[in-house]
Amino acid sequence: MSAVDELLARARRELGHRVGPQEAAAVQEAGGLLVDIRYAELRERDGTIPGALIVERNELEWRLDPTGEHRAPEATHHDLPVVVICNEGYASSLAALSLRHLGLHRATDLAGGFQAWRRAGLGVGPHPSGRQCWSRSSGSSPSSSSACLTTRRASPSP
Repeated sequence: MSAVDELLARARRELGHRVGPQEAAAVQEAGGLLVDIRYAELRERDGTIPGALIVERNELEWRLDPTGEHRAPEATHHDLPVVVICNEGYASSLAALSLRHLGLHRATDLAGGFQAWRRAGLGVGPHPSGRQCWSRSSGSSPSSSSACLTTRRASPSP
């Protein structure tokens, strides 16, 4: 077994329960957060989950840490149910474990990723247009002079 396969297996053991598409939808319906960490090309190709927060993987910990100055407005507390979604359910396991280490004890991931969501026939919307810009100095208010980041909500489907 390769080192990365061992790392993934350990992460999944530590996470315990991973959710399927229907359970992820129920988490979102109950007020939890679905976080899409897929890179832009995949979102443009396949679409997005309506209402999911889009945070590329390299920004995840900074955007989801409820105590951080660069957090997304949705990252309100450590008890927040969070389901991390990648394309096929591999990188999301590692990302969800990282969020657990930040204190988000209810973080998990979607088994099978976005592709499982789509196969389940759940809502998929078009890639949201535009970028939301957040000031790195304040971390909280949009600004035309600030760095543009990928943190945003996917548009709800009509």
